[in-house]
Amino acid sequence: MLMLLPGPVQTRPEVRAVMAEDIAPWDDSFRAEYAAMRPRIVAIAGGVEGEHVSLPLPGCGHMVAEAAIRTFVPSGQKVLVVQNGGYADRLARLATEAGRVVVSLRGPDNEPMSPEKLAAALAENPDVGHVAIVVSETGTGIVNDPNILGPVVRAAGRRLICDAVSGFAALPFRIADHPECDVVVFTSNKCLEGLPGFGFAVAPIKRLEECAGNAGSWVMDLHDVYRHALRDGWGSFRFTPAVQALRAFRVAMEIYEAEGGQPARLARYARNSEVWYEGLQALGFRPYVAKEHQGPIIVVVHQPAHPAWNFQDFLGRMKARGVIISLHFTTATPTMRLGCIGAIDETDVRFALAQMKVVLAEMGIAPQAAA
Repeated sequence: MLMLLPGPVQTRPEVRAVMAEDIAPWDDSFRAEYAAMRPRIVAIAGGVEGEHVSLPLPGCGHMVAEAAIRTFVPSGQKVLVVQNGGYADRLARLATEAGRVVVSLRGPDNEPMSPEKLAAALAENPDVGHVAIVVSETGTGIVNDPNILGPVVRAAGRRLICDAVSGFAALPFRIADHPECDVVVFTSNKCLEGLPGFGFAVAPIKRLEECAGNAGSWVMDLHDVYRHALRDGWGSFRFTPAVQALRAFRVAMEIYEAEGGQPARLARYARNSEVWYEGLQALGFRPYVAKEHQGPIIVVVHQPAHPAWNFQDFLGRMKARGVIISLHFTTATPTMRLGCIGAIDETDVRFALAQMKVVLAEMGIAPQAAA
């Protein structure tokens, strides 16, 4: 079965294979294995060992995003959320329910936020201390590039929180080049092509120590994660981790490095995106995002306005042909998300497009009628 989702993603057999054994997470052998992973995680984030630290939190991306907000934004303080997509809306909800005051900077969900608009919003809100962005909006695939928005935040004397869950390790970013950035969060799945089960944060140690006591939650306190790691000596966990997923992540990182790291992974995903974008249009689907704004993580198209179209029927027919596509969309109008990430290449995308052509014909939808 070929999974073409924005996450969880298709993984390689070598990654899945190491899940098939029981592991004692606090055994010295495994603690040494994890200790060796920590500097590699910092390096992938573009951090500096001794200045930045990796902070694991068992769970999903939303959990580590909330932990980042709680840790770095004091309770009751304002955070400006760049809100141009469904996952940015979720980020705003996480902040609000954590007791932080959200200032929304809204924009269309099919365009990145402009640096000029962000600069104006910060000038209008001098009491905002932090800006939170979803780097790769998983609802539409647009990219709010911290290499463009980060300097605006820095020039305004504010701090940045990067929810980089769906684009981390493929989109170029080095936290050491962004002194305004308090934290970047990501997961073991998505572009690193591990198994779901872990969220990670990478943060400057100095800022982490300055933010002790902010979280208001033991579980969600990234400073406490760091403090426990120091006390433990191995950098291991406060609570029982998803230990098999962590070992699979080690193998996934090894494959990532062998492939050529961030540039190679971005190149593969970008090619997948190009094949999707052109192939879907050839089948009659209408893009939701203009080509110049379409990131390399997912491609999003409008669902056909055709009397024979039924999304659930389409998904079931595709699954019967060996292809799983996301059944969710976050846009106001019905759309369809096609994943470019995971252990796939353009051959897999072309296979999926060929199955789509057959399925559309079975449904009585001619290619040019799909739009």
